[in-house]
Amino acid sequence: MYKQESIKPYNDGEKAAQVEQMFDHIAPTYDVLNHRLSWDIDRGWRRKAISQLAPFKPQTVLDIATGTGDFAILAAQMLKPRRLTGADISEGMMQIGRQKVKRLGLDTVISFEKEDCLHLSYQDESFDAVTAAFGIRNFADLDSGLSEMCRVLRRGGHLSIVELTTPPRFPMRQLFHIYAHTVLPVYGRIISKDTSAYAYLTKTIEAFPQGEQMVDILRKAGFSDAGFRRLTFGICTMYYATK
Repeated sequence: MYKQESIKPYNDGEKAAQVEQMFDHIAPTYDVLNHRLSWDIDRGWRRKAISQLAPFKPQTVLDIATGTGDFAILAAQMLKPRRLTGADISEGMMQIGRQKVKRLGLDTVISFEKEDCLHLSYQDESFDAVTAAFGIRNFADLDSGLSEMCRVLRRGGHLSIVELTTPPRFPMRQLFHIYAHTVLPVYGRIISKDTSAYAYLTKTIEAFPQGEQMVDILRKAGFSDAGFRRLTFGICTMYYATK
């Protein structure tokens, strides 16, 4: 078990149910908080993760832990796939995503489906690319979730992940620690009205495997040619791999 797997948003119940409850609750304010708390840098992180898939021209894409669909929308606009499926445990988040997709006229390309990311319903080798932005940190079983992502990816297909991480070096590491333990949970609590959600976010960022350790975990899950690139001094890390 990895350390973040034992961290839960609330006190009682299994992690998956708590994560679903948390995201359903904060869904109405999630996009605003995401962009404000990252000073809109998160948009650039997503763009970089999608750009690394562009040379492969994937026609079928699965976006795991899709949330309100920001990554899925940008991927559809940049990659022009035939079909893009956003999968998430939270109907509250996906409902907002569906509204955004419809407004943009992308509802013929992007669909949203409620899925347990540890037990995906899709057949083996169903997608040309699998993506995840700021979501795998919430898996109750990281190995199982990544193995499922590998299973549904076709042989020769590509994985692209972006995840929040702790900067490895002074002074950004210390500055990020201060920000994550003061501004992030307090502002998050005020806007979202959830006293636990953004404290949970900080704890999981600090506990989540990163860098070389995460690359080893990807290889263990069945991926090859795995690597990573730190973004914005290591506040975010982009991971890539093939099957």
